[in-house]
Amino acid sequence: MIAQSEGYTDLAMEERERFQGTEKEISGVVVEELKEKRADMKVTKVEINTPEAAAVMKKPMGIYITLEAEELSEESDQSDLFAEILADYIERLIPKQTKRILAVGLGNREMTADALGPNTVNQLWITRHYSKQGEGLSSVIPGVMAKTGMETATIIKGITQETKPELIIVIDALAARSANRLGTTIQLTDTGIQPGSGVGNHRDGINQESLGIPVIAIGIPTVVKTESILKDSWNYMKHQLMEKEQTKELGQKMQELTQEEWKEVAATVQKAGCMYVMPRDMDERVVRLSHILSEGINLAVHSRKFMRI
Repeated sequence: MIAQSEGYTDLAMEERERFQGTEKEISGVVVEELKEKRADMKVTKVEINTPEAAAVMKKPMGIYITLEAEELSEESDQSDLFAEILADYIERLIPKQTKRILAVGLGNREMTADALGPNTVNQLWITRHYSKQGEGLSSVIPGVMAKTGMETATIIKGITQETKPELIIVIDALAARSANRLGTTIQLTDTGIQPGSGVGNHRDGINQESLGIPVIAIGIPTVVKTESILKDSWNYMKHQLMEKEQTKELGQKMQELTQEEWKEVAATVQKAGCMYVMPRDMDERVVRLSHILSEGINLAVHSRKFMRI
């Protein structure tokens, strides 16, 4: 039988799902579904508490909160409500007494699937320049290494040393394992981020270890690997065949496919090289999603008494 896909994902929740339906328990991982009554939204909290669990989950130790809703990237009158809900969960991750926050929009604004971070930061309410003490919200869009010749982490480290923020909020586009999560899932984490890791372009980490201050990362999946789409389609076809008596036997044969046999099937896609794809309307989705993220950050940051100018 085919095991859960082990393709890369930025989502801790998807990494945890890889072990569902198996006898393997992950010690040191706590999963909690949080109640959200204000909207049709599923909220899941994953805590990775030990180095051993981090190794199994392929994610740093820390808290990961995911907000899932089909209407997130659609034209909806609930956008403001989604932003309010997001703000509440962002506030949970902001340390008390934080007065200076730097927002960083990662990604290439000229590429649709990678423009989420820059588009979000462009809509933030920047207030640091109103304060003589440097308190409030500042922001930067550092661009990509191909255009700057510098590691993004190096640019952020220099700004951090000069402006002395107490917290960094990083916004970036993510990679998912399931196409169903594209544009429908927001992940928040207090572990920072590894830019480019989702598409195999590993860069220096942006986290508390490298910068010396807490880093909150907020992201939404915008791309998925072609192999993942093949697996999703295969599983859908398998379930459809098994529901009908005349095709049930064929569905069962698909169900019994071994991991090695699946690799042979997937190899037909992999021959074209490692490819990532996005929905054809992702440009419109990024506009709507960046608005929700920016409003959520604005509400979380500026609703705090010390941030009001």
